[in-house]
Amino acid sequence: MHTSNTLRRTALALVTTAALALAPTALADTGHHGPDWRGAWAASPQSPTAPFGANWSQQGFDNHTVRQVVRVTTGGTRARIELTNRYGTSPLRITGATVARTAEGGAVRPGSVRHLRFDGRPSVTIPAGGTLLSDSAHLPVDAFGSLTVTLYLADETGPATFHHFSSATSYRATGDHRADLTGTAFEETSASWYFLSGVEVTGGRDTARRSGVVTFGDSITDGVGSTQDTDHRYPDELAERLAEAGRPRAVLNHGIAGNQVVNDTTWAGEKALTRFRQDVLTEPGVRTVVILEGINDIGGSTVDFPAAATPDVPVDRLIAGHRTLIREAHAKGLKVIGATLTPVKGSSYDSPANEAKRDAFNTWVRTSGAYDAIVDFDRAVADPTDPDRILPAYDSGDGLHPNDAGYTAMAEALDLDEL
Repeated sequence: MHTSNTLRRTALALVTTAALALAPTALADTGHHGPDWRGAWAASPQSPTAPFGANWSQQGFDNHTVRQVVRVTTGGTRARIELTNRYGTSPLRITGATVARTAEGGAVRPGSVRHLRFDGRPSVTIPAGGTLLSDSAHLPVDAFGSLTVTLYLADETGPATFHHFSSATSYRATGDHRADLTGTAFEETSASWYFLSGVEVTGGRDTARRSGVVTFGDSITDGVGSTQDTDHRYPDELAERLAEAGRPRAVLNHGIAGNQVVNDTTWAGEKALTRFRQDVLTEPGVRTVVILEGINDIGGSTVDFPAAATPDVPVDRLIAGHRTLIREAHAKGLKVIGATLTPVKGSSYDSPANEAKRDAFNTWVRTSGAYDAIVDFDRAVADPTDPDRILPAYDSGDGLHPNDAGYTAMAEALDLDEL
């Protein structure tokens, strides 16, 4: 399967590169989330925390260069980045930033480094709670190509707004290495993203098309259980499947591991009912959102890892939360696809009461007609001989999260016509 995916991605890259060579000149920058810009990559911000081990969010940075690698799912002729200080308690000074095409590890490709500017200036201060976009850079971007975003943070940042589970490697060096071609100076690594919450593109074949897809949810959307640095999350696999079918479009991942629909937590982000407006409804070029969330509302009240158990959520309250998300998406003109919750038998969430809740919620998704369409992720990854359990070939090992093959099965379960 891995060999097949590698060949498939190589073919996709060649087709996209050829298309970009024939693409028209990019249109002018039309400002924040203007009609010609569309999301190409995204990550939902979280407040600083470290429930699953050490990262750099709580101590922040001081005279550090942070280099982060992301894979976009749509191409264009110009690019810009979104930086966020949403959960910062003081202004964040970005001394300088670059974007480049990724080479190996922490290295970037010669000739591709672009120094970013912010309203014409090389540095910028983001107020506490703020988010901003860089000016656009002339850097043709291929769909399924990797970009390296490098931030130089000369001043002490304080605790950092970040995204905990990146399933990708980020790099840190002491001092200013924003324009380095090699990764030699970047001796520290992390599996999180910091301050970076989006990449947008304009130009190319898909200019001004409102066809993007947002996948919204918890760790199973986030890609927990997939192989590091391989882009095997189900949203990545969905984007590849769309391209193979001749229907290329951006797929943006707004999952947060551990997230809940109706409960805030200190370690898994604000509840979906709050963050949906900031994470999903502000994305440019989006037409459809796929919502897979609720298993942590069900299971979180019965376990005390990685933090104290969260308040119990009855099924009717979980359903009411989903109805609110549907109404808000419809008010923005988005199509909403609802997903059934995947099996938990054999996991830390396994109990008769939790299984009864999961079954009741899934029945509502399948039969209520509340969503514009549904995707049955439950049946896509369940063991046919034991439907409450994830198929062993799809299990990452904890009975809850799929592995690479499981995420591929999820992507294949979506009806492309519904997107």
